[in-house]
Amino acid sequence: MTGLIELMPFTYHVLILMAVLVIKATVSHFVVHEPLRFFQFYCLQLGNKVNNSTAPSQQQSLAGLLALLVTLLPIVIILWLFADFVAVDYLWQALLLYLALGSLNLGQVNKALAQALVAKQSYLAKQTLKPWLLRATEQLSSVGLSKAAIEMQLLRCVQQIYVVSFVYIVFGPLAALSYRLILEMHYCWNTKLAKFKYFGLSSQLFIQLIQWLPSRLMALLILLSSSGQGLSLSWRLTRGHFFKLNNDFVIGVHAFSLAVRLGGVAMYQAEKLRKIAFNDLAKQPEPQDIIKATRKVNFSLYSSLFLLTLLAISGQIFFSA
Repeated sequence: MTGLIELMPFTYHVLILMAVLVIKATVSHFVVHEPLRFFQFYCLQLGNKVNNSTAPSQQQSLAGLLALLVTLLPIVIILWLFADFVAVDYLWQALLLYLALGSLNLGQVNKALAQALVAKQSYLAKQTLKPWLLRATEQLSSVGLSKAAIEMQLLRCVQQIYVVSFVYIVFGPLAALSYRLILEMHYCWNTKLAKFKYFGLSSQLFIQLIQWLPSRLMALLILLSSSGQGLSLSWRLTRGHFFKLNNDFVIGVHAFSLAVRLGGVAMYQAEKLRKIAFNDLAKQPEPQDIIKATRKVNFSLYSSLFLLTLLAISGQIFFSA
């Protein structure tokens, strides 16, 4: 393995990322599994135990911050110290990155959902989508399921694949896993749920800050998948959301690139939450738009990997010269 040692750090990270993505995609194709399931269970139990939804909002916010730090810091310190005893560095990096990356079978999930909707199997479609959503699916129509599926795949790919890969390339595997752990805390203590409205603010803020740049890069690649006047129009209608610390920009770009409506009202634990709606003049999403959305997301992922490969090869040639 002396060849790996001679690689420049950027090329080394890109090579490991490619290998782990291939392994993760292969495993996800045959087995639906979540390596961080026990951590999710821990976060849910911790949130229910520590959070007091009747306490003042500042106290709830402080409790959420302390819960995040008490959970994250011991894990990071232990893994950081343990790394010194690992003889095979690339296997250690690959393991941490594998744990940090999310599922790569969302395209399969949405394909099955689209097929169920076309076959008028509403119950099957709802059950297919339910494990992947925070919002309630029982009352969703075919349009609502299509819209939720498109948004789910987009946001999970941004947060669990694109941002994780970005953080790994720039800061390394421990930073990528740390981000993913904070993301899981954010999912479990989501501020869209009334009882975590203040408790989950700290995890939400950390996630919004970390994912701002990589999510904008992915959104711009989705924007480039439009062409001509559509690209210019999409940019003009969404650029006002570019600097916001939320997902409005990437959802808006996706809506205009697909020429469908996204966003709007959603139900979370029987409570209606109004979110900003995008592309109101367009048609409602249909099952075929789910497949089209998958192609758009895949385009942004594959084009990013292609650019990374070019940068790695160019950098390695320059480094070796």
